[in-house]
Amino acid sequence: MEKGQGFAAELRAWRQRRGRSQLDLAGRANISQRHLSFLELGRAAPSRDMVVRLATALDVPLRQHNALLLAAGFAPVWRETDLAAPELAQVNDAVGHMLAQQEPFPGVAVDRQWNLLKANAGAVRLVEYLVGSLAPDAKVNLADALVAPDVLRPFLVNWADVVRYFVRSVEADAAADGRPETTALLARLLSYDGVRPVLQEPASYGAASPVLPMHFCKGDVSLKLFTTIATLGIPRDITLEELRIECFFPMDAATADILRGWAA
Repeated sequence: MEKGQGFAAELRAWRQRRGRSQLDLAGRANISQRHLSFLELGRAAPSRDMVVRLATALDVPLRQHNALLLAAGFAPVWRETDLAAPELAQVNDAVGHMLAQQEPFPGVAVDRQWNLLKANAGAVRLVEYLVGSLAPDAKVNLADALVAPDVLRPFLVNWADVVRYFVRSVEADAAADGRPETTALLARLLSYDGVRPVLQEPASYGAASPVLPMHFCKGDVSLKLFTTIATLGIPRDITLEELRIECFFPMDAATADILRGWAA
C-alpha cells in the first residue's frame, strides 16, 4: 500500500473508531470538510503539521500518532523510553515514591498490556502468600494472572464479577488504542476457560459496597481489597502515556490488620 493511501485508510479508521463524522472532525481540526474528504480518499497529501493536528483532534495515543506520521511519510515525533533510563529518572523516582507510600498495602506499576514493571513489597507479599515465590526475572502479566484458571482464580471468591468488569475494561482499551497487542491480549483473555460464559451473565447491581472488591481466600485467611488506578498527566513519552499505577486498599479492618501484620 502506498504511503498516501496508508495514511488515508488509517485516518478514516481512527475517525470511525472515535465515532466522529467528517464534518465534526473537520471542525475540531479547523479545516474544511472537503479537504478532510480528500485526505481520507488519498487525493491530497497531508503536511506534517496536518497529521499532528488531526491526530490531536482524534485523541490518538502517542504510539499510534507516530504510526500515522510514518504512514504519511514523516519521521515519528514521540519517543519510547525505558522506565529505568536516566531520562525518566525523575518520573521513575516519583513512581517508586508512590509505591513506597502505599506500603504496607500492595501497589504495582504496569504498562497498557498489564505487564508488570514495578511492584512494592506489599504486592510481593500478597502474591507470594497466594501463589508462592516468583523467580526474580519472571515476566508477569497481571491480566493473565487474574483471568487464567490456574493462578489467582482459585483464590478469588468473586472471580466471575471481577473478571467481567476487567475484561470489559480491556475491550475498551482495545477499542481506544487500536493496537494489535491490545487486541491480542483481549483475544487471549477471552480464550481462557469460563470467561465467555461469565461475560454473558448480567452484572450485579445494588450491592452494599460502593466499589467492587477483590475477595481473596486461602485457608482461613480472607482478604477484601479494592483498587485505584493512576496515570501520568500530560505525558510526552510513549512509555509514560501507557503507564498505570494500581494501588490496592483494604475494604475492612481485618484485611488491613493482616497486611500490616505481614509487613511487621
